[in-house]
Amino acid sequence: MLANPESDDIHGYYFEDLSVGMSASYAKTITETDIVLFAGISGDVNPVHLNQEFASDTMFEGRIAHGMLTANFISTVLGTKLPGPGCIYLRQDLRFLAPVRPGDTVHAQITITEIDAERKRVYAHTVCRVGDVSVVESDATLFVPKRDKSKAA
Repeated sequence: MLANPESDDIHGYYFEDLSVGMSASYAKTITETDIVLFAGISGDVNPVHLNQEFASDTMFEGRIAHGMLTANFISTVLGTKLPGPGCIYLRQDLRFLAPVRPGDTVHAQITITEIDAERKRVYAHTVCRVGDVSVVESDATLFVPKRDKSKAA
């Protein structure tokens, strides 16, 4: 399915299609496999993520998912839904607020908060929640391409 139903190719929303208040989300339940694969891909093999005995003696009192694994779901929304394919991530200010554990379902949501036509930038507030608890919040800055007028019919 296309990110933008108005589009006839794989491109997501164009700059001109966006407005303040637009929102999109993605949900994923964190599995043991997700944590192990993320550790392997990222190289982050901190035992707080992989070793229950070690993690039991930490402030979390058990294993937790990688914060960046959770935050990556924000990128999923931005890159696949809103604005979708074609947008470029320029900046993100992450705030990790609570742990995510194996078996938790993370709901990532982004909401466009500002559009700067002069600088060609889109700003969005992003949040990841487990239930009613915010586990990651951030503000993102994006570049979103304008529609190519030469291809318009």
